[in-house]
Formats: sequence, structure tokens, C-alpha cells
Amino acid sequence: MNIGYTLMCEQTDPRSLVRDAAAAEQAGFTLAVMSDHFFPWLDAQGHSPNAWATLGAVSQVTSTLELMTYVTCPIGRYHPAVVAQQAATVGLLSNGRFTLGLGSGENLNEHVIGGGWPGVNTRHEKLEEAVDIIGGLFDGGYVTYSGKHYHVDSAKLWDLPENRVPIGVAVSGAQSVAAFAPKAEVMISTEPDPELGRGWDAASASGSPARKVGQLPISWDSDREAAVQRAHEQFRWFAGGWKVNAEIPSTAGFAAASQFVRPEDVAGQIPCGSDIDAVVKALQPFADAGFTDVALVQIGGDQQKSFLEAAEKELLPAVRAVFGKK
Repeated sequence: MNIGYTLMCEQTDPRSLVRDAAAAEQAGFTLAVMSDHFFPWLDAQGHSPNAWATLGAVSQVTSTLELMTYVTCPIGRYHPAVVAQQAATVGLLSNGRFTLGLGSGENLNEHVIGGGWPGVNTRHEKLEEAVDIIGGLFDGGYVTYSGKHYHVDSAKLWDLPENRVPIGVAVSGAQSVAAFAPKAEVMISTEPDPELGRGWDAASASGSPARKVGQLPISWDSDREAAVQRAHEQFRWFAGGWKVNAEIPSTAGFAAASQFVRPEDVAGQIPCGSDIDAVVKALQPFADAGFTDVALVQIGGDQQKSFLEAAEKELLPAVRAVFGKK
């Protein structure tokens, strides 16, 4: 299982994200995933630059680091045809190091266009159509599409990378696995559920085990109490779970929903401090569930330099000794 790094837009300004990406490659990470938000989860995080402009810059300061959106929602503020063009461009700029991660999104980010927030079944229908449109454009040639939710009129991508950009889709249950495994190459999930991976591989069009990418937040710090407090301040929204998190429309809503979450509650879900064994223990369920990659999220935008130094010297060698380097 490969251990990746998360470029988390919600907690870091774009110039620092670019520097962090270069430092992550230098530290020995081989994969970096980037969130694609319009808002942070909580005001305390304080940032949310445009992911695609930032990815373009990241592609130019790195040379071996794989890049991936984790994840882009192509059913709200982006039209699927525009997402396809952005992904193809980053694929070219990165010389084939980019994977397009897609998901059905959150109200927090998509409400900004004033179109309302559809129910979950409608969101999944729209995502299925979006994946079909994006895949068709990645095939080359002109695409005309008329679906229940989207229409495309004679679209064509004029600049495509030599190798097709892989598509990943975030899934959470049997319904989404059945819908997207035949259409995508990469499974994405934050839940280390072995049933997801088994279902994906069974439904996949490739007939072979797929790449499966997870994510794990940690709060690395030599001062454990400081790590716990930082995790509580910036990541207590995480306790709600994705079914809840997808519906809340504002940072104020996330603050209210998480007002009774205690620091010890957060520390029970997120490894805090500098205990490598705690990180290994948190990663083990992903390995057991067949995940090929897990991207760590170091909580705190101003904590990336010290974390990357520790990752290079301590964390990555120890974790790779347990899980192996991809």
C-alpha cells in the first residue's frame, strides 16, 4: 500500500500549496491528492483557492509526483465538459501524472451557483451522466450528448495527453459501486470497507483488481495536546460522516453541527501526536480492505513543513516497513 500526501485547499493558500507539493516530492511521497472546494469546512481553516489553477502550478514544480483531484464534483459549479477540458490540460502539463477523481459533491461548495441542492438519487444520476460525457471527450472526436440532466453540443477536446487520463469515482455503497465500477478505473473512498473493493472489482470492466485510493487525516506534532487541540479546532466537522457533511450548506452550519464534539472525541477518530504506531493502526483497515493508496492529511496549513520533515525522516520509512512501497 502506497502512502500519499494531501494538498488540502481548505487550510492552505495556493502559493503554500505549490511549495508543499514540491516539498512532498522531495520528502519521498509519490502521490499527492488535492481537494477541490469553494469553501473551507470551518472558518478556522481559512482558505479555499481554485484547485485547477493550483494544480497547473504544482505540475510545473514537480516531476515524479502523481497528482489527483480528491475529489472534483462535475454536477454543480462545473459542467462535465469543462471538467474534461481541465483534466486533459493538467494531464498534459504533468506529462501524464494526473488522475481525475470525481464525486457527487457537497452542498457547501455547489450552492454558490444558486441552483439548489438536489436529492442524493438525482446527484448520482447526474454524476453517471457526467462520467459518460467526460469519458466520451477523453476518447477524442466530437461528443454530442442528450441526457436527463445534461446536454452537450458538438464538444471536442483539442489538446489531449498521449495516455488517457484515468478516471476515479468516490463511492460509499453497493449502489454507487455498481454504477461506476464499469465506467471508471480507480475506486475512491474514505471508508476502509472491504465490501466496496470486492464489489468494485467484480463489476469492473477491466477484469482485474483496480486501484483503490483512500484518505486518512492525522495531526502530527511532538506536542500531543497541541495536536489534539488543532484537530478539534479545524477537523471536528469530520465526525458527522459524509451523509451529513454532503447536506450542510455553510461553515456556520458545520460549526453548529459540531459544537458538542469534544477534543477527546476527535482524538478518538484521528491519530494525534507523533506516535507512528497510532498511524499504522489507523492505516491497517485500509490495507486489510485492499486499498492500494492512502493519502495522509496533515491537519493545519502552517504545520506542513514540520510534518514533511518528519515524514521523510521517520514516518514514511516506518510505515513502508509495514505496508511496503508501491
